[in-house]
Amino acid sequence: MPTAYVLLNTEIGAENQVLKALKKIEGVREAHKLWGVYDIIANIKAESMERLQHLITERICQIDKINSKLTMVITEKLQPTMEKQVLFEHKNMENELTM
Repeated sequence: MPTAYVLLNTEIGAENQVLKALKKIEGVREAHKLWGVYDIIANIKAESMERLQHLITERICQIDKINSKLTMVITEKLQPTMEKQVLFEHKNMENELTM
């Protein structure tokens, strides 16, 4: 499933308005306010690259008070095996116990 992260700069004070509009768009899985260079990050998923492109270039770009955006399309996703995940969690628990 094609996935992208979109970083957005908004007009000053418009972050909540833009977040509200993003959450109404089908395909926006998550959206969060940020501190730093960008104001919002959104995770978008779609059934095809064409649909993903439409969501980003048509739907998101139509939201008022967005000054700029940076889109990063995921090309490869690392899926840790269950064995690695259990080992990772076990090591974290050991570290917490020794602190």
